[in-house]
Amino acid sequence: MENIQISDEYIKLGQALKLAGLVSSGIEAKIVIQDSEVKVNGETDTRRGRKLYPGDIFEYNGQKVCVMKV
Repeated sequence: MENIQISDEYIKLGQALKLAGLVSSGIEAKIVIQDSEVKVNGETDTRRGRKLYPGDIFEYNGQKVCVMKV
């Protein structure tokens, strides 16, 4: 499992996908999220603005990423 580190209280799902390198743009993030291809904490989420907090785990294309606080 990969980790991303954030310094703020939370990060939005679309931004997290880009930060983790799983998508190349915000448009790509929007598409894969709306197409129900992303899971947050084991459940499909179609909200690009979904807030992820430290300890949350998101998954796309078989890769899991954990959000960590700096």
